[in-house]
Amino acid sequence: MYMQTENTKNTSNLLLDKAGDEIISAISLDGFVSISAITSKQICERARIIHNSSPVVTAALGRTLSAASIIGSTLKKEGASLTVRINGGGPAGSIIVVSDSEGNVRGYVQNPTANIPNKQNGKLDVGGIVGKEGMLSLIKDFGGSEPYIGSVELVSGEIAEDFAAYFFKSEQSPTVCALGVLINTDRTVLASGGYVVRLLPDAPEEIIEKVDKNINDAGPVTELLREGGIQTLLETVMKGFSPRILERRGVEYRCFCTRERIKAALSALDRSEQAEIIEKGETIEVTCQFCDDIFHFHPSELFE
Repeated sequence: MYMQTENTKNTSNLLLDKAGDEIISAISLDGFVSISAITSKQICERARIIHNSSPVVTAALGRTLSAASIIGSTLKKEGASLTVRINGGGPAGSIIVVSDSEGNVRGYVQNPTANIPNKQNGKLDVGGIVGKEGMLSLIKDFGGSEPYIGSVELVSGEIAEDFAAYFFKSEQSPTVCALGVLINTDRTVLASGGYVVRLLPDAPEEIIEKVDKNINDAGPVTELLREGGIQTLLETVMKGFSPRILERRGVEYRCFCTRERIKAALSALDRSEQAEIIEKGETIEVTCQFCDDIFHFHPSELFE
C-alpha cells in the first residue's frame, strides 16, 4: 500500500495554530495501528520561495520535507538530527533535507529550477524529475556516537513509495506512507502534508484489511487537508480505530546557519586554502544552501 498525492482549514479546538504547520501522532485504541500525520503548507511554501523552485521540484522537495519532519520528530533526543539524501539521477539532482528532533526542517535541491512535462493525467511528474536510478539514505545522528545510516534503492522516485520501502527494510513491519503537495497556478503551495501508518507485526488480518480500506477510501492527502485539515486526515485514515492522540506539535522551516558557524567552518580550511585566500585579500561571500542567506567575510576576520 503506497500512496503519494497532494492543507489548510482545521476544525479541532486542539489545534496549536489554525494557520501553522503541525504534526499529530496517535495510536488506535487496540494498540495495533499508529499514525503520524503532518500538514506542511508553510514549510513547503518557504522552501519554494527560498529556492525559486519549479512546481515539480517544489512537489518533490515538499514531499521529502514532510517525511523528514515526521521521522525527525521521533528521534526524541535533544540535539539529535536526521539527514535525508535522495539522488535518483533525474534532472533535479540531489535532494538533501535535515530535520531536528522536534520535526523542524530545512532542505536543498541541486537543480531547483529543473522542469519536465506533466504526466498524461496532468499531474506533476515527481518520479521523472527525481529519477529512480539511485538511493534514498537516512542518517540519524544522536550526537556523541557513530550516526546510524540506512539506505534503500529508490523504487519510483515518487518519494512516498521510496520511504515506504525504507520503512519495510529497516523495520520489517507493514508501513503505509502517503505524501502530497498541491501547487496553485501561480506556483504557490496550496496544500502539503502526509502521513505514515504503521502496523504491529502481530496485527490481525482484519485490522490490516480495515486499514487498507480506510486508506483506499481516503483519497488524496491534499484533498483531505484542504477539506478539513489535519484533524480530518487523521479521523479519515483512522476511521473505526478510536485513535488516541499521543502528541501534537508545531513545526516549521528552520535553518540554523549563523555568522559564527560559517566563520568557524571557514577558519577550519587547510593551510594551503587559507594562504590562497589571504594572498587574494578579497572579501569572501558565502551563501547558505538551505536558506540563501548571504554572509561576507574579510580574510583578516578568519585567519591570524
